[in-house]
Amino acid sequence: MSGREITADDIESLAVGAWVLGTGGGGNPYLALLNMRALYKEGYRVNLMPASDLVDDAWIATVAGMGAPLVGMERLNDSKTIARAVRLMEEHTRRKFDGIMGMEIGGGNGVRPLMAAAHTGLPVIDTDTMGRAYPEAQMTSVAVGGLTPYPLTVVDVRGLESIVDKVPTWKWAERVARKIVVEYGSTSSTCQPPRTGAEVKKWGIHGTTTKAIKIGKAVREAQRSHSDPIEAILAIEPGKVLYRGKVMDVERRVTEGYLRGIARFDGLDDCRGSKLEINFQNEWIVARRDGEALAMSPDLICVLDADTGEAVGSETIRYGQRVTVIALPPYPVFLTPKGLEHVGPRAFGYDLDYRSVFSS
Repeated sequence: MSGREITADDIESLAVGAWVLGTGGGGNPYLALLNMRALYKEGYRVNLMPASDLVDDAWIATVAGMGAPLVGMERLNDSKTIARAVRLMEEHTRRKFDGIMGMEIGGGNGVRPLMAAAHTGLPVIDTDTMGRAYPEAQMTSVAVGGLTPYPLTVVDVRGLESIVDKVPTWKWAERVARKIVVEYGSTSSTCQPPRTGAEVKKWGIHGTTTKAIKIGKAVREAQRSHSDPIEAILAIEPGKVLYRGKVMDVERRVTEGYLRGIARFDGLDDCRGSKLEINFQNEWIVARRDGEALAMSPDLICVLDADTGEAVGSETIRYGQRVTVIALPPYPVFLTPKGLEHVGPRAFGYDLDYRSVFSS
């Protein structure tokens, strides 16, 4: 298996696009981007291949950084750490991997598979299990599909290593791994339960790395040509503008390995006179305009800098920023009754029935 080589320019675009798809979470991709710039400067290269090229018995690693994004900005993980999570899984399963994919395409986790691939020499599969970023392990297409939720590895930059050998459910996988990550300092690298080629082809969300690169290229080209980057995104993605405003207040706290809080906005332009609140758990989960639910998971709520079109994360959002909030549609697997059990508003503790912004 090989695929096409990912260029240095692709990686720059991937970081921008994955941050948009991160819906506020997945970790700021800037640090992952710096890792990839350094690796490419040292001569490492990474190939991208479609899931359709996988043989059914291929053995695929699924990687992600786990923890609170704010902590991830302070306690840095490097490329060797996430590669070690992959190698530890190989040692535990006594089986070599044939490729690597991301657990989520959002934020820094959209770039981290490349970091692991650079050291292992394995191709990156153009697939993930979320099509965005979600905060918990059971909020994936493979969990909706009922695939095996174990084993998984957790690795820290200080040399701490853990293996979760067996759990009964995906929620238990999340609970146990999250407790380990909290003890590690609320940030670590993980290799999630391995998947076969057949499982990836059936349950993966395909083409998401390519999609993120495409979004990033559109934003960067708009920046170079001094055109509207928000319009550039909406020209290639079936989204809609929800709100334009200015950040007035942010409440956030790190609890149980998540970054939770509320961001409040005051309307500008055609939204002048209205208020917006967005609750987040790493990612933007529920947006309320003047007290009424406007958008909610699994719809992608993307808070973008009004001038640059680049995403604003829950750990980086600050008072005074002028933003445009857009929505992008989720993947169909999350719109099924079982999908909504995993990622709908009630899965996050909100007493709301899911209503899509694209249904009106």
